[in-house]
Amino acid sequence: MTRNEILSQINEIFIDTLDSENILVDVTTRAIDVDEWDSLTHILLVVAIEKHFKISFKSNEIQNWKDVGEMMNCIQEKGI
Repeated sequence: MTRNEILSQINEIFIDTLDSENILVDVTTRAIDVDEWDSLTHILLVVAIEKHFKISFKSNEIQNWKDVGEMMNCIQEKGI
């Protein structure tokens, strides 16, 4: 799967999870850039991403993410 395909799917997960059609994430998007992305929705996003891609993250992986690009790197490291 290409990075663009992963990003597109992540964007759809953000739209569904945060219930906002106005969201458009890119590799540099951080939680501070999205009003609806707080600590609770971060957990919901992680769970939705894990379910969608059929992968599981370790807590230290999640804690190290600074932006969507790092999230994508972690997804790709899992063989997606």
